[in-house]
Amino acid sequence: MAPVGRNIKPETRLALVLAEAENIIMDLTKLDSKQYYATSSLVVGYALCSSLLAVINKFAITMFNYPGLLTALQYLTSALGVWVLGKLGFLHHDSFNFETAKKFLPAATVFYLAIFTNTNLLRHANVDTFIVFRSLTPLLVAIADTTFRKQPCPSKFTFFSLVVILAGAVGYVMTDSAFNLTAYSWALAYLVTITTEMVYIKHMVTNLGLNTWGFVFYNNLLSLMMAPIFWIITGEYTDVFTAYGSHSKNWFDSVAFVAVALSCVFGLLISFFGFAARKAISATAFTVTGVVNKFLTVAINVLIWDKHASPLGLVCLLLTLVGGILYQQSVTGKGPIPHGSALPKQASVPVKVDSGDENEQSGLSGKN
Repeated sequence: MAPVGRNIKPETRLALVLAEAENIIMDLTKLDSKQYYATSSLVVGYALCSSLLAVINKFAITMFNYPGLLTALQYLTSALGVWVLGKLGFLHHDSFNFETAKKFLPAATVFYLAIFTNTNLLRHANVDTFIVFRSLTPLLVAIADTTFRKQPCPSKFTFFSLVVILAGAVGYVMTDSAFNLTAYSWALAYLVTITTEMVYIKHMVTNLGLNTWGFVFYNNLLSLMMAPIFWIITGEYTDVFTAYGSHSKNWFDSVAFVAVALSCVFGLLISFFGFAARKAISATAFTVTGVVNKFLTVAINVLIWDKHASPLGLVCLLLTLVGGILYQQSVTGKGPIPHGSALPKQASVPVKVDSGDENEQSGLSGKN
């Protein structure tokens, strides 16, 4: 603003003030416009990553049938990505030290088991089955919180929403024409591990005091260190070496490479977009986005291939999702972290954050 002296007439002084105010308003308008587009980009990015992640992981495990090696590559991408972005100054994460790693190891072990069972579930079942069992977690977490953590019993509305989720899941299982014992064994194992993770991780993360990206970094780095142990236990390393030996002259498959690369990149992206979207929009808007993402996942899965449930099974799946919506409504705004809600990871992320979508993020479970 130009200096306003005593020799300037009042009307001139007023004109100068109004001109300066107009300039400020124009600057704020530009800022709001930029912020709007930035927020919209974050929400769209999160929605795309979240809705596509389960389908991409199913595609990856179909084309690259080595779940242990696939998850190890995802952990490597996420841990290395966070480290590189931290070095470039795009984010801040807690530095690695052995004392914190020892304390965090039990949580990372549970995380690894959740992702391992998740990948094997997608290996043997379709995406719809995965979504149904993933939607059952609030019911088990509510029981675990009430039984082991002495939390209050759910309200009547919350209990009703959990019953709707259970009814949808039971209906889906009864109408699943592709039912097989192996797939549902992995589904139950996944349900147990992801429920344990949700109940245990909340306590662990709070006590360790890691920031969000520090949590992502520790989770994925420690899981990467554990991967060789599971390769040996499951005997997968022999399958990998056998496949490599039999195709030593033509071992590279471009389709499998693209599928694995997409799953790794999306596992990292959902962590970034999930955390950024949480900061940019309200909790209610983020929850609504997560619900829409689940429906988008179902729609995309039905449209792109035949690896999906029957029409009646899809109706039961939608009933389960409706129960999830009612559940989220029943626990919104109660203050404490609700039953089954995930801390910002979260990220399938792979994770990984939805998970629901928050847990799909590779940060906590991104890959889910």
